[in-house]
Amino acid sequence: MGTTDTSRPGRGRPLAGAGTSPTGLLDLLSVAAVVLDTNGRVVFWSPQAEELFGYTAEEALGRFAVQLLINEEHRDEVIALFAEVMESGTDWAGAFPVRHKNGSTRLVEFRNMRLLDDLGDTYALGLAVDQATVARVERGVALSARLVTQSPIGLAILDPGLRYLTVNPALERIHGRSAAEHLGRRLPDVLSFLDAEAIEDRLRRVLETGEPVTDRYVVGRPTSDPHREHAWSVSMHRLEDGAGRVLGVATSVIDITERHEATIAATRARNRLAMIAGASAAIGSTLDVEQTAHELAGVVVPDLADVATVHVLDSILRGRTPSVAGPARFRAVAVAAARAAEAHVTDPTGELTRYESDRLLTRCVRTRRPVRVAEATRDDLRRIARSSEAAALLESTGVHSYLAVPLLARGEVLGALSLERTGTPAPFDEDDTLLACELAGRAAICIDNARWYQSARNTALTLQRRLLPQLPSRLPGLAIACRYLPAGAASEIGGDWFDAVRLAGDRSALVVGDVMGSGINAAASMGQLRSATRAFAGLDLDPAEVLQQLDRLTEDVEHTIATCAYCRYDPERGRCRISLAGHLPPALVRSGRPAQLLDLPSGVPLGVGGTAFETTEFPFRPGDQLALYTDGLVETRCDPIDARLGTLLDVLTATADRDLGETCDRVLEALRPPGGDDDVALLVARVEP
Repeated sequence: MGTTDTSRPGRGRPLAGAGTSPTGLLDLLSVAAVVLDTNGRVVFWSPQAEELFGYTAEEALGRFAVQLLINEEHRDEVIALFAEVMESGTDWAGAFPVRHKNGSTRLVEFRNMRLLDDLGDTYALGLAVDQATVARVERGVALSARLVTQSPIGLAILDPGLRYLTVNPALERIHGRSAAEHLGRRLPDVLSFLDAEAIEDRLRRVLETGEPVTDRYVVGRPTSDPHREHAWSVSMHRLEDGAGRVLGVATSVIDITERHEATIAATRARNRLAMIAGASAAIGSTLDVEQTAHELAGVVVPDLADVATVHVLDSILRGRTPSVAGPARFRAVAVAAARAAEAHVTDPTGELTRYESDRLLTRCVRTRRPVRVAEATRDDLRRIARSSEAAALLESTGVHSYLAVPLLARGEVLGALSLERTGTPAPFDEDDTLLACELAGRAAICIDNARWYQSARNTALTLQRRLLPQLPSRLPGLAIACRYLPAGAASEIGGDWFDAVRLAGDRSALVVGDVMGSGINAAASMGQLRSATRAFAGLDLDPAEVLQQLDRLTEDVEHTIATCAYCRYDPERGRCRISLAGHLPPALVRSGRPAQLLDLPSGVPLGVGGTAFETTEFPFRPGDQLALYTDGLVETRCDPIDARLGTLLDVLTATADRDLGETCDRVLEALRPPGGDDDVALLVARVEP
């Protein structure tokens, strides 16, 4: 023990046979070791003692420690303490001022104890640490402990086997489990409400690579609060000591549920605004009840519900006042489902269904208020469905939340929009109810408009068709077919008409006309002109004279302008006489020859006055056919009329030997698109052999 090796072994290098590498705590404290003999001379001087006191081993060994290190005013006290330790064997600990080689004095923390070797000799061992260093470490430890225990951030340390070593109270609260339920267990054993295997895999990569993970977003429903979705920001860091030895993994968990919910709320608000904007553009594109209902159902699925049904009261569709008591009868006019297999959970489309007065859908239309069942039980499903069989179907499909909102328009309830959630885990809430009411309200106005439009249109078409004659399929020597198509884009009736009148001597009159404008006035004028034409035709007047009489009559009807083609056929002579009043020329198809437009004086429309009409005669023999039509057949806003007339002639040529009804259908198919914006009247006559 007379000398000391002042060279340091390499840091972190374990001794032969040692099980683990040393920790860096002693290096952090830099503990100095000094051994004194019974006389107080230095017999051992560690390298840390050289760092702490400034003297090398050569300078310290063999010298009295009290003279080397202690100021004169403290020597008697130190000698007394040394004697007490050596005599009693009692350890002594405390702080004491020590003189450094450079002449400064510093406070040093001592641990002194008596040593005994195998020869019975005694020594004094002093372990010394600079008190400033101890204080710094103590403050760091105290701060760390306080931060760990009082921090709102959940903290945990896991060993290299990824088992919990330490958890703080915040993490206990976050996980809803005590520290005892964590310690020694792996993540999958503790975090059953998360994808713990994936998190553990990520921890293992951090442990292996040392690459940290920061602010990883994790969402779940903890066992302590299963009805609310929570969110956490998780960070992971590998822990190493000063020698680079891997100690484990530290994780920090910050509860960001409020931020998560705020983000979700903001996203939902944006989505709802987008849905409302989309609904404004999508709903009501046509004046058709079923199409409008399909548009509504398509808007709410899948963003708002997994299944949506638009129920319209049957009385509304029939134009009657809904009852205020008893069962309610609905027709499901539209159904939409996020998954095709779920479309069958609601009522069949188009069928009449009866809901008793205790059903929620009936209550919705009776009270005109939304009905919401956030978490539907089996009893709730019985009140939602129209029957027990339908309730069982709802249960088997997994319907767990239900919402019905009324379709209200202009103070009248038209039906209800019913929504179900199956795959979407969240129940319907108040925000969903408000959104559904907004969408249903917009759709209800469109449905009501479509309902009134269809009612008015049906009335107008009925009036229009009643004003048109029921023509015989045959007249003397003639086969006849005709078609009338109303305008598809307007609710008002038009003024197009056709007629075929049997005259004296087996002759026939063929008429097609068009009163300009639309609405009741045009229909009334059309009715007057058709009746007058029949009356003038019965007088056996020449076609030009008939138009002249009609022109005088039209002058007396305010703001009435009409075009007309009047043709008189004489089967005995095999000839036709025709006159036009501002009308398009008829098409003539001679047997075995292509169709052509008759070259006739066009005349002026009826109601203009002041101009005489001309009559033209042409042969009309067996097999020939004549097509009279109104301008709605060939005039469009974008196509040249010559091209349209060419198409008409081509179709008439191709169908010259077909049934006249088929000819009419082929002409309309080629020239009249669905939903055309003008009426069409078409009359085709063929001379029979």
